[in-house]
Amino acid sequence: MQNRKLFLIPVDLVPGNSDDWIGARVRNAVLPLRRFVVEHPKSARQFLKALGLPLQELEFEVLDEHSKADDLDRIVRWMQSGGDVGLLSEAGCPAIADPGAGLVGCAHQLGMQVVPLVGPSSIVLALMASGLNGQRFAFNGYLPQASTERDARIREFEDRSRRLGQTEIFIEAPYRNDQLFKAITLNCKPETMLSLAIDLTGPTEEIGAKSIGEWRRSPPPQLHKRPTVFLLLAANPRSANRRRRTGHAH
Repeated sequence: MQNRKLFLIPVDLVPGNSDDWIGARVRNAVLPLRRFVVEHPKSARQFLKALGLPLQELEFEVLDEHSKADDLDRIVRWMQSGGDVGLLSEAGCPAIADPGAGLVGCAHQLGMQVVPLVGPSSIVLALMASGLNGQRFAFNGYLPQASTERDARIREFEDRSRRLGQTEIFIEAPYRNDQLFKAITLNCKPETMLSLAIDLTGPTEEIGAKSIGEWRRSPPPQLHKRPTVFLLLAANPRSANRRRRTGHAH
């Protein structure tokens, strides 16, 4: 397996936007491939067809959130039986907020060369545009669906952010975004900062950052069924006091 490669292929966040960002390195790496592990075959075919690959020659194995250990074992055997393989997620970068991470680990164990290709990551783009702490941050994936557990997790994130000065990043299924936004504004302190990155890279993209107090006083954002990244940064009282004293000194 030493000479075989697993290419981690980024996919556009908004379908049909690949021409806006795909460079020569990504295109040249993907065009020779005929074997792919994908999250959803339909969208994978659309993406690969747009790149110019002959769909009738392609082989697909599915790895998604419902895949079991036996499925991963089968895919690993399939990888061992042929040449180079491409890994695609549904959107963004493979293995980040995506079930492909386990396959990448298996590729390392098999001695395959893992080749990450450059492309859009909603998490990184949201952090870049938030104005929050980009030196220390944590991506926490999805929050619990049950409201009691969800609210407790939000308070836990806020407390950890305050102690560590760390930006806490999380996401939700788009149809539950409104409930999550309300829960954040109810459970967090007024001075805590919340950034929302909505419909990233799309024509309806919106990015905003306000304190919880400001969000409470503003009309609620329209988040329903719009992919959104939530970023939270709690103010440290000591830091805030230092800033105020410094401001008075000037």
